[in-house]
Amino acid sequence: MSNVLNESAENYLETILILSQKLPVVRSVDIANELGFKTPSGLEIANMIYERHTLLSSWLIHLGVPADVAAADACKMEHVISKESFEAIKRHVYENKEV
Repeated sequence: MSNVLNESAENYLETILILSQKLPVVRSVDIANELGFKTPSGLEIANMIYERHTLLSSWLIHLGVPADVAAADACKMEHVISKESFEAIKRHVYENKEV
């Protein structure tokens, strides 16, 4: 079986097993902490998503999209856009004073 999974996948699964023996429920944050990864807090994630939503919806409105459509589209876009693409749009919007 070890030839099917790489080492990191095996470590991940082993960590889940070990944590499940200690905890009633294993959450992704528990796994990340056990493996020594830093994870953003819920507030940090919420702030990031809100910034994306407000900037994208404002920009779409600036481009002539009706406010209700812009808000609905921003809700979809904010979750799938990469950090790099969002930062490029943000830079463009602020440099060109488009919001």
